[in-house]
Amino acid sequence: MAYALVTGASRGIGRALAIALAQRGYDLLLVARSEDQLRALAQEIGARHQHQSHILALDLAAPGAAEAVAAWALAHTKELAVLVNNAGYGLWGRFEALPLAEQQNMLQLNMLLPVALTHALLPALRQQPRAYVLNVASTAAYQAVPSLALYAASKSFVVSFSRGLRYELKNSPVSVTCLSPGATDTAFADRAGMGAELQKTASKVSMTPTAVARAAVRALLAGRAEVIPGLLNKVTVGLTAVAPKKLTEKIAAGIYEKYL
Repeated sequence: MAYALVTGASRGIGRALAIALAQRGYDLLLVARSEDQLRALAQEIGARHQHQSHILALDLAAPGAAEAVAAWALAHTKELAVLVNNAGYGLWGRFEALPLAEQQNMLQLNMLLPVALTHALLPALRQQPRAYVLNVASTAAYQAVPSLALYAASKSFVVSFSRGLRYELKNSPVSVTCLSPGATDTAFADRAGMGAELQKTASKVSMTPTAVARAAVRALLAGRAEVIPGLLNKVTVGLTAVAPKKLTEKIAAGIYEKYL
């Protein structure tokens, strides 16, 4: 049976992606920090979808994490067909006010982990008749976002990396898709340190993790380059492509900076 590896699988979009992939017939390799949440998810997938799940509780920002995950995954299966680079988080606040170490940790998780893990597992993915990589970015990737400056920049990296790698692999069995969700009903805002008023504003346009995951898996298995779930998110990203950068930055600052 083919396996899918999902990082950041314990909750939110990662959890929903794991369930959506189980519904499509994949066994799961689930990685995140919370062993209890991973174990509960594995039990749910086994009970509802009759698919096997293996779990690895690990701090994915720690040195050597990608190598450890790759070795663990390949010890469990030679049929790795899907890699989901979902683990990541944001930090809200002015760049100079946020601790540098915390920002570097975020960059490690958002950018360097998916690069290292993809590099380590591509040889195994190439051995499959058909294989897929899903990298999770954000609608914030398509413009500069004051007060989320490094987060947006890190997700812009993910989009560019995904498209470049996709082209390099166009004659291989491996397809690369980039998922860019907008506001989603997860713990992202809490982890980012966003205040209650900003979270209340975001909740008005939030999608559910299940809706995001279903759209993502459909696009992934269809071999699409990018997927932006939700009509409003598609329109917003489309407008940023044609509007002057100074204007989009001012609008983003008006949304996020006024709550600082």
